Amino acid sequence: MSKISPCLWFDGEAEEAAKFYVSLLPDSQINRVQRNPVDSPAGKAGTVLVVQFTLAGQVYMALNGGTRFEYTPAISFKIDCADQAEVDRLWDALASNGGSTQQCGWVRDRYGVSWQIVPSVLPEFLGGSDAAGAKRAMQAMLGMTKLNIAELRRAYEGKSAA
Repeated sequence: MSKISPCLWFDGEAEEAAKFYVSLLPDSQINRVQRNPVDSPAGKAGTVLVVQFTLAGQVYMALNGGTRFEYTPAISFKIDCADQAEVDRLWDALASNGGSTQQCGWVRDRYGVSWQIVPSVLPEFLGGSDAAGAKRAMQAMLGMTKLNIAELRRAYEGKSAA
């Protein structure tokens, strides 16, 4: 277990959010649900206070803090995706039910948490040995919402869309 783990603050949705997140990625599970032992600002006795969960091998805590605080994109979670199918699946799931999409592979989920859905090959396109290709790939990415691996590859290689 890591000495440091992220804590996500919710207003009564901690367990729902944790269940949603663990449904998205392998090596994910709910580890523990802790209930309020007494009435508190976080909720009535017996309601969920904390959910400890593992998401793709990383331990997290979801806390029902009792007051709504908004997340900002200044903190986000990046998911490396092996292929376009994984990009599409995670993008669609996180953007569903009230989520919103943003430029360059960013999506804000229904709870307001920001995610970066990034193909694992992106660093090869943006930092490859072909400087002109990297510029083209960066320009292509800046024009995208959900990242498209085939379009990024075509831009890097200097090929026009088919």
